[in-house]
Amino acid sequence: MALVAALFEILQRPTFGEVILELGMFMAPIWVAVLVGVLVGWAWKPKWAKIGPDVAASGMLLQNLSSGLASISTINPLKLQVPSCVSWIKETQSPPSISCSSSSSLQLESEKSVVKDADLLYLDGLVEKTDGGHAWIQMMDRSTPNMSYQAWRRDPETGPPQYRSRTVYEDATPEMLRDFFWDDEFRLKWDDMLISAETLEECPTTGTMTVQWVRKFPFFCSDREYIIGRRIWESGRTYYCVTKGVPSSSVVPRRNKPRRVDLYYSSWCIRAAESKRDDRMTACEVLLFHYEDMGIPWEIAKLGVRQGMWGAVRKIDPGLRAYQKHRASEVPISRCAFMAQVNTKVDIENLKSVGSRTDLSEIEPEDSPEKPAGRNIPRFLVVGGAIALACSLDRGLLTKAVIFGVARRFGGIGKRL
Repeated sequence: MALVAALFEILQRPTFGEVILELGMFMAPIWVAVLVGVLVGWAWKPKWAKIGPDVAASGMLLQNLSSGLASISTINPLKLQVPSCVSWIKETQSPPSISCSSSSSLQLESEKSVVKDADLLYLDGLVEKTDGGHAWIQMMDRSTPNMSYQAWRRDPETGPPQYRSRTVYEDATPEMLRDFFWDDEFRLKWDDMLISAETLEECPTTGTMTVQWVRKFPFFCSDREYIIGRRIWESGRTYYCVTKGVPSSSVVPRRNKPRRVDLYYSSWCIRAAESKRDDRMTACEVLLFHYEDMGIPWEIAKLGVRQGMWGAVRKIDPGLRAYQKHRASEVPISRCAFMAQVNTKVDIENLKSVGSRTDLSEIEPEDSPEKPAGRNIPRFLVVGGAIALACSLDRGLLTKAVIFGVARRFGGIGKRL
């Protein structure tokens, strides 16, 4: 009420010039606060944002969402595979590879792989909802003529929020979706968050790959770098595609920019599904599971995912249709698409009967960081950072009202959403 009374008193000044002068003096402290907030938001580097070798040693995993966020992207959020064994040879240059010994057994190769059978069992547990985790809470249910999309979220006791999504694409085969998501070369054409993608290692026996991604973040954040291990298992015409962050300091030295994301997991199951048009098995279902620690407070990241999820997902379908036309033209396929065809054949039910279900603790890093608590962050820093974020956002990823709402909740001892 005092603020309203002060404004009313200013507006009662006899001349327009006096009103403008009084308003300028009244707003000066507010602009100073905004400037301080912007400076603090850029300059302050909290402890939870530091990424060091100790975190790298335990790294793995959620985003982009880009495609499922993608990503959610990441959201994380990743990719998959196929074609002719000869066509990729026509490319002028193939990525560097680590050859697996041809005399070794497939079991030995699997043991040496950065992505193992335990990762397959963990993904299958997520697909069948037998992983023992918290219940999933539905976030979204949208559709277009060519696709339908549903998304869920859950918050584990420790670690970042986890996302599950189910997307059904009309007039698509599991093999085409597998190749589409694995093809980094073509992904650069439709995923505007992906700046670069490079294959660091590959095994022609198991199809395991280690790739380096650099993804674009809003300009108030530095870009993010991912070192991802990935592999595909085939059970009938069902494909289990695992991608996760792997320790890689010896392969790619850590840099200040782009910032390395160590905790990353984005995996999916691809299989045929009934079409909503005629109930025939002409559609394809993709179940995606994603979580990552991007170095952003998880409560703010959750709001960002919710705001940007559908916009990111809608970009995938046009990319898929363009990829279908690209493949129909019979041009030589990329090396990544070729490697997508190098699958490990497996009887998933037999594999589950041989070994017990792998617990989440066996797959996730042991030193999973705890959720950043609002009580450990000074209130003025949170509010200042929120002002910086709100004043810098582009492309409508997070609204200013949402950011200030989060800051207010954090300032009041930060409760979980």
